[in-house]
Amino acid sequence: MARLRRFGLRLAQLAAAIFLLWVAGLAWFVLSSLFMRADPSSTTDAIVVVTGGRLRLEAGLELFAAGKAKKLFISGVNERVDRDELLRAYGPLPENAACCIMLGRAADNTFGNARETADWMHEEGYRSLRLVTSWYHMRRGLLEFERAMPRVTIIAHPVFAHHVDPELWWNWHGAPLLVLGEYDKYLAAWVRPLLNPWLPPAPPRPVVRSTGLGRAIFSQLR
Repeated sequence: MARLRRFGLRLAQLAAAIFLLWVAGLAWFVLSSLFMRADPSSTTDAIVVVTGGRLRLEAGLELFAAGKAKKLFISGVNERVDRDELLRAYGPLPENAACCIMLGRAADNTFGNARETADWMHEEGYRSLRLVTSWYHMRRGLLEFERAMPRVTIIAHPVFAHHVDPELWWNWHGAPLLVLGEYDKYLAAWVRPLLNPWLPPAPPRPVVRSTGLGRAIFSQLR
């Protein structure tokens, strides 16, 4: 009985230690993300916008119009969405939009965003990019993109929404759950390489071909 009690005590101590580590990690995740600031003065070969959050595309278009990169790559666009339809809400397009705004349609998560961007960067011969995504998503984005492109210079450009929506971190109508969910996804992405031997193999990496219409067309390897 005493042995069972000691085992239960040790198990409780282990659970408490894991919980404290999780809380400490969450504090680091939130604070480091909130205090991360973009460097608007630097230029890169490409600007990469990861779809899925308010103001991301708007910020990417503003940077592209300001001449901060040669091309703008929008990753994770729905196959049914046309480029002009996607961008129409953001006003007149830059003159070089036809050749230099590219759509990636193969990704449906951050891991996929990094993979399709890596293939596009390789095809273009680019060595640097500015990653545009929401502030709470930036840590996981940097983790996945740096793994996919270890030799590419990546500049973070976090986007902060100033209106009342789920990206406003102090808005209690869902934002805390959004940040908690993103933190757990970050932890899962962080430990994924340790679990790869037991996970099913990833699907083939897409081949990227750019057309004169300025789109990125992805086809599966055969």
